[in-house]
Amino acid sequence: MQHRYFKIYKPYGYLSQFITNERPRKKKKLLGELGDFPDETMSVGRLDQDSEGLLFLTTDGKASAEVTGNKIEKEYFVQVDGQITHEAIEEIQRGVEISINGKSYNTLPCKAFILEERPIFPERAKKIRDERHGPTSWISVTLVEGKFRQVKKMTAAVGFPTLRLVRVRIGNEKLDKMDAGEVIELTEFSY
Repeated sequence: MQHRYFKIYKPYGYLSQFITNERPRKKKKLLGELGDFPDETMSVGRLDQDSEGLLFLTTDGKASAEVTGNKIEKEYFVQVDGQITHEAIEEIQRGVEISINGKSYNTLPCKAFILEERPIFPERAKKIRDERHGPTSWISVTLVEGKFRQVKKMTAAVGFPTLRLVRVRIGNEKLDKMDAGEVIELTEFSY
């Protein structure tokens, strides 16, 4: 079987899956609505419903396992509440204590820095509060692990809750100038 690979800009409000086993309380937006994908397509890793950015889709389960392992870097641009401090960035870099499934977990050391310029992304479907509610800042966080809501828990642990999270890179593959909902078929994964 010839495997297929896609990179997409997952928009805000979409689940990182194709079918849902939940009883539908409300209409959930699923990735399959963004294109015509083969039946066996799966997302490689996840982004929360309220997160956005680069996501791989594939029919190749082996490649999926390699990308979601703890060897491939994932970079996120994160808008946080408040003017983040260098001390908070250093805490994130060293690793912070967060909760995973009710258990204490210390995150691995990672790369993090303050972005000097506000990154340009497509407008989000749901408006983020504006500057009248206080300052915000943008940071870059690069991880090799990916626990449930990890980046959001890390910024909250240092006192700067996440307002917007956009994954901009997985390994060598970048989001670049893609639009929300855009799908590009790749000849192979180049992570």
